[in-house]
Amino acid sequence: MKSLGKMIMVFAVVGLGGFTIVNSVKGTSDIPLLTEEFVPVTEDIIENTTAIRYINHGTMRASWYGPRFHGKTTANGEIYDQTALTAAHKSLGFGTILKVTNPRNNKSVIVRINDRGPYIPGRQLDLSKAAAEQLDVIFSGVKRLKVEEVVITGIDNPIVSQN
Repeated sequence: MKSLGKMIMVFAVVGLGGFTIVNSVKGTSDIPLLTEEFVPVTEDIIENTTAIRYINHGTMRASWYGPRFHGKTTANGEIYDQTALTAAHKSLGFGTILKVTNPRNNKSVIVRINDRGPYIPGRQLDLSKAAAEQLDVIFSGVKRLKVEEVVITGIDNPIVSQN
């Protein structure tokens, strides 16, 4: 009866654990060895159809805005947060993603257009305070910066604008 119980236990381990029973190589033990059974792995190949392109918008005279507007409603209806990485532009669509680079130090930041402006002649981009800090342009106030639009295609995500 004990051997029947042992056999049932061994079959349970083999069935549940994916192991096979192998006799001892040395033959000095009556206890069978358990080794992993080879199971071929199949792989589903998913083609990555997402593409990221950069559209060069040249350089723009950029300024920044912060404390006076913090907590107020932006042109797209959001509450302005000076600590977020956002920007204002007169005509780029809301949700447009830009890579803005300071050519003096090569620091870059990714911002999202969520407001309109700037309304001072000669300026094309208004950065949030946080974006200006990342680029080290807080103290200069107005700076000519390299601007590239980031276009992501091949994904169905409502957060990423498909203009």
